[in-house]
Amino acid sequence: MNTQEPPVAIFKHAWRIALGVMFPGGRELSGPGSVLRLLAWLVFCAYSYPFLTHPLQNLGFESSFIHMINLVFHEAGHAIFMLFTSNRLAIAAAGSFMQCLVPLVLAVYFYWKNEDAFAAGLCLWWFGQNLVDCAPYIADARYLQLTLLGGNTGREVEGHDWEYILTALNILNKDILIASLVLFWGRIVMLASLAWALAAIVIGWLGGRKRIGPRRRHERAVLK
Repeated sequence: MNTQEPPVAIFKHAWRIALGVMFPGGRELSGPGSVLRLLAWLVFCAYSYPFLTHPLQNLGFESSFIHMINLVFHEAGHAIFMLFTSNRLAIAAAGSFMQCLVPLVLAVYFYWKNEDAFAAGLCLWWFGQNLVDCAPYIADARYLQLTLLGGNTGREVEGHDWEYILTALNILNKDILIASLVLFWGRIVMLASLAWALAAIVIGWLGGRKRIGPRRRHERAVLK
């Protein structure tokens, strides 16, 4: 007697496990909640357009609201590391490290603690956008043309973080290559995160539909 499960049953079981991992908690959402999330997702998609399409050489010269938010955490990273070390390389790297770490921590929190894949997806989008935000500064390591926080260019103040980091690591001549890779993966993360957030909306909507049931939906239609 063959007791092995058929391939279809094995696939369904694996699919349920994958859905449980990607969308923990089985969050059910319908009505206004799903509409608001969909609207928020559309806003994020529209806001992503310049970060996904503009060339590397233009990104650092285009101001954006989210760059100012990233800058707060960037500068906080420098200040925090200065309390624990005097190593200049660590302090220089702490700015970009901190601005990328914060959205990752939030993504883990929303995924693990709140079991909210949609919120975690948007936080991962922010992480990807921070990678995109870092790319033009990496690319500027040799040219030092970008305007920094104080209003001067890197050349006017004798360099900036990434000029020092790459010089200290003896890879200053790789600045464009590194920046291009960071930009590429930042965009991949942004796109993947938007796809994950949209899937969370769809899964939540389908869960809400299943919870309501066909009879209840019929009753709602009659009341309308």
